[in-house]
Amino acid sequence: MEHVQRVLEYSKMKKQLLEHVASSLGRQKINELIPSVHLQDVQKMQDETAEAVTVVRLKGQIPLGGISDVRPHIKRTAIGGALSATELMEIASTLYGAKRVKHFFEDLIEDGHIDVPYLYELASSIEPLSPLEKAIKQCIDDNGYVLDHASTTLRTVRQQIRSFESNVKSKLEQMTRSSGTRKMLSDAIVTIRGDRYVIPVKQEYRGNFGGIIHDQSSSGATLFIEPASIVTLNNQLTEAKVKEKREIERILTDLSNQVGEEAEALLQNVETLASVDFICAKAYYARSIKAIKPKLNENGYLDLKQARHPLLPVDEVVPSDISIGGQIRSLVITGPNTGGKTVTLKTIGLLTLMAQSGLHIPADDETELAVFEHIFADIGDEQSIEQSLSTFSSHMKNIVSILKEMNANSLVLFDELGAGTDPTEGAALAISILDYVYKRGALAAATTHYSELKGYAYNREGALNASVEFDVETLRPTYRLLVGVPGRSNAFAISRRLGLSEDVIEQAKLQIDSEATQVEKMIASLEDSQKSAEKERSKAETIRKEAAVLKSELEAKVKEFDQLKDGLMEEAERKAAKAIADAKEEADVIISELRDMQKQGLSVKEHKLIDAKKHLEEAAPKLLNKKQRQVKRVAEKAKQTPKPGDEVKVISFNQKGSVIKQINESEFQVQLGIMKMTVNVNDMQVVEKAPEPTKSITTIWGNQAHVKPELDLRGERYEDAMRKIEKYIDDALLAGYHHVSLIHGKGTGALRKGVKQYVANHPRIKSARDGGSNEGGLGNTVVELK
Repeated sequence: MEHVQRVLEYSKMKKQLLEHVASSLGRQKINELIPSVHLQDVQKMQDETAEAVTVVRLKGQIPLGGISDVRPHIKRTAIGGALSATELMEIASTLYGAKRVKHFFEDLIEDGHIDVPYLYELASSIEPLSPLEKAIKQCIDDNGYVLDHASTTLRTVRQQIRSFESNVKSKLEQMTRSSGTRKMLSDAIVTIRGDRYVIPVKQEYRGNFGGIIHDQSSSGATLFIEPASIVTLNNQLTEAKVKEKREIERILTDLSNQVGEEAEALLQNVETLASVDFICAKAYYARSIKAIKPKLNENGYLDLKQARHPLLPVDEVVPSDISIGGQIRSLVITGPNTGGKTVTLKTIGLLTLMAQSGLHIPADDETELAVFEHIFADIGDEQSIEQSLSTFSSHMKNIVSILKEMNANSLVLFDELGAGTDPTEGAALAISILDYVYKRGALAAATTHYSELKGYAYNREGALNASVEFDVETLRPTYRLLVGVPGRSNAFAISRRLGLSEDVIEQAKLQIDSEATQVEKMIASLEDSQKSAEKERSKAETIRKEAAVLKSELEAKVKEFDQLKDGLMEEAERKAAKAIADAKEEADVIISELRDMQKQGLSVKEHKLIDAKKHLEEAAPKLLNKKQRQVKRVAEKAKQTPKPGDEVKVISFNQKGSVIKQINESEFQVQLGIMKMTVNVNDMQVVEKAPEPTKSITTIWGNQAHVKPELDLRGERYEDAMRKIEKYIDDALLAGYHHVSLIHGKGTGALRKGVKQYVANHPRIKSARDGGSNEGGLGNTVVELK
């Protein structure tokens, strides 16, 4: 594994990843990072990275400041050791950082916008240990200085120190300011030597001060003397400083003991922070290289979409589509030197290693990678001078080792397979090695210069040719990978571009047999076809994206239109409802007045007032809310969707036909006369079927509940009464009545006479008579219907 990581530049990729860690904790995790060979573990690591990518995308960053690797400090306290103030402050800072991380992810979950189960589980395992953090910060400041209020004793001692220092400085400054003393000093200052306050005295005046000599200048002309008058004060100051030191040691020892008591929880917190820092570094790295989470499988299938080598500059790297696996187990890549063949191999290998390490990879969505048990690579110049091995021997030694160790769940990468020896023998060996790898079931990708291998994929099941493109016009490789097309020799074209005589080129062509020439022509044709297909695919993809954008815009417009329509409908319905309410209110007033008139003896029919009010209430529109309108719209749309057997009108032909069957979501087979056609759903309109005619009068019997056996015409005008009689007779006949009464009253006799004349001439009236004594007498005409 170390060999393949070296040749695939896995360590260089990890150096890029290291740039994104927040602490030495994450750095150690990255240094220890190796690919996993278990699909379940790899999937979990990928999911963790994906969660962090989501958080970084939505929140910008994750708070990991202030944390450091304090595990050595913690372990020392666990065995009774004491920590310095700075080391204790590092522990307090790490505890504060851990608490921030915990709260950050708890707040994410509470917001409910992000689902990060792995990161949340990590953060939940952090123990805040706030009392310990508080105890340390109450005693030590951010710079590692033990504060005066750390203890009462320390505060008292430091007050004494300040008092003694003030007295010493005051006495010495008096000496430096004295005119008699100043001439004896090299400089009028107070300084410190060996924690004792001294003054600089000229050599010749050393006996004038007495006291203790602590130092002298390099020339010997100046002596640093502690005058006898301040020796006692300096001694008191020194004793106070010793007390201060002992008290600080006591405080630090006490805090260290508290740390030791929480050693297990602290170590667990540090390990959790290391994992969070590592996962977040993977997320930041993914963002920097525009990486995606790949799909994973354990079936030996690779499908790289626009894959890019992560170590190449983003603006220079040429993406490649590479697919191996399934039926295709071997990929043979040919092309010129410096054309990108080796980069393609390294891209396959390095992206696989990255994916198996839980890293996202620089490629497009829908990329899929396999999780291999073994990855082998024979890439680069492996010549060993120490072992006196040639390039060929070194490569072959490596290949022998690979062939022994590989199995069906292996990825094998060969660079310039069979190179470094006789071309005929090298090509034969290369073919044999690829056949052996195929039989063992491993996945292989190989680069080669041998023309014999160009036809390998055409003669071997499970093999596929590929080549790196070369631009003859610019004499430079384009680094584009053409899958399915073997590389062709460009020697003649390059020579012609460089000015070689046409005669020499033609003579060289004669040295090549016709079969080789045909192969070159076939490869050229394939390459042209591949380029054309790529252009068409690119064009189709552009059109597809444009169509998707238009579809999205159209859906937005339709939604906006529906919202506008709903708003207008609501407004119109509100206005209609208001108009009805106003009319109802006015009608109520009129009805009230009519009732007053009725009380005064005027003839106003109560049942007519009730019927009028009921009709007015039924005229009020039934308002639908937004959800009801949406349900109605969906129902109407479903109703308009044609079904087999429905009669439809094909709009583009202006012809009616019937639906035979549905082909897919948007297309139907329709019978138009003698023709069967495939028609888009948007080109059809469902024809509503006419209601079937009434088969029996029994369907109308229900009207009897709405037709009374008598018609009251009292108070009606003659013309209105005749119209009402005509309609009433029709309704009574439909309701199945045999006898009805026409109540016209006695009055002047004009209405009675008109009723008698009307019923005498009606073809569906069998007979008519005046009502009996209990039927209203002459004010009622009873008719018998046919």
